[in-house]
Amino acid sequence: MRNPSLSSISRSEKSLFPYLFGLIFLVGFLDSWWRAEVRPLAFFEKEGREHLWKFLSGMFPPDLSWNFLSLMLHPALETIQISVMGTFIAVVIGFPFGIIGTRTFSVGGVLNEADVKGSPSRFVLRWSGYVMARGVLSLFRSIPEFVWAFMFVRAVGLGAFSGVLAIGVAYGGMLGKVYSEIFEGVNYRPLEALQSTGANKLQIFFYGWLPQILPNFVSYTLYRWECAVRASAILGLVGAGGLGTQIEISMRMFDFREVLTILIILFFMVAAVDYISARVRALL
Repeated sequence: MRNPSLSSISRSEKSLFPYLFGLIFLVGFLDSWWRAEVRPLAFFEKEGREHLWKFLSGMFPPDLSWNFLSLMLHPALETIQISVMGTFIAVVIGFPFGIIGTRTFSVGGVLNEADVKGSPSRFVLRWSGYVMARGVLSLFRSIPEFVWAFMFVRAVGLGAFSGVLAIGVAYGGMLGKVYSEIFEGVNYRPLEALQSTGANKLQIFFYGWLPQILPNFVSYTLYRWECAVRASAILGLVGAGGLGTQIEISMRMFDFREVLTILIILFFMVAAVDYISARVRALL
């Protein structure tokens, strides 16, 4: 029989938690506001208004001359190419590490009980691989792609390849983490049914796991490709190629009309990638 006093204590703890969490959140929010020196009215102060108006007025009308637009053709194509190859490398990194970093695939759950039972060395080996994969993914995604670009520019020189590597490594960590969570969220009954028929681990993965995760896998990968288009433009600011290099040149020359033109080009590129991604998702 359940002790009524213990039940009342449990209910009181649950009732206090929202208030305690709310108090901690409020204190953290106010402290962050103070330490970050948030000033929402800064734009409306005299100096802020003058600088903002100078920047915005200098952007119009955008530079739509043929000479400048033709000059932007190659950087725009390079930005798309960086995003495509960077996302490809990210998938190559994230997919295997995501599988190894999935607990129910590598070390836990019903599918691994028979393999590790009575074999401590195999259990230790799998746990080592699992911990290593999670650690590598955490390392890759903890360092922003901007910092990776700095390092790769020093390693392989200026140009698009350093941007490809920066996006590939940083997004590889992100994709691997999300892939492992997608793998964890599958329905395990079909997998156990396949195992009961004598299917090996590889067959269970391709016939049970993969069909369940494919829609979410493709959807999130396409989303990361959209993010890579924007990121590849920013990485150009550190010499990693693409539209970002031209943005930096135009900003240094205070030619805000060119900056607005580049931003418009980037907007249409992201919109086109979003449209393509939506059409692909509709096919799944």
